[in-house]
Amino acid sequence: MVVNAELDELQALLEAAAKLVAPGGRVVVISFHSLEDRITKRMLNRPGTWQVLTPKPILPSQQEIDENPRSRSAKLRAARRAELTAVGEH
Repeated sequence: MVVNAELDELQALLEAAAKLVAPGGRVVVISFHSLEDRITKRMLNRPGTWQVLTPKPILPSQQEIDENPRSRSAKLRAARRAELTAVGEH
């Protein structure tokens, strides 16, 4: 994670997504590590940028974990891009 600067890349990706995703568009992130999940949660909870669709992360079912043990640490979070407001509106 450190060698490839994965956490920095994730943060940069989510910052770019806030500029690139059209209002009403969606972003979905699957994290496999608590640090990734923390960054994702913090970025998607920015007021006025995203409307969180998954207040709590979606976790794999026991069947999924039994069939794919590597999925046990996966957490899925989703958000919709907030609508743009007119200049001067809050």
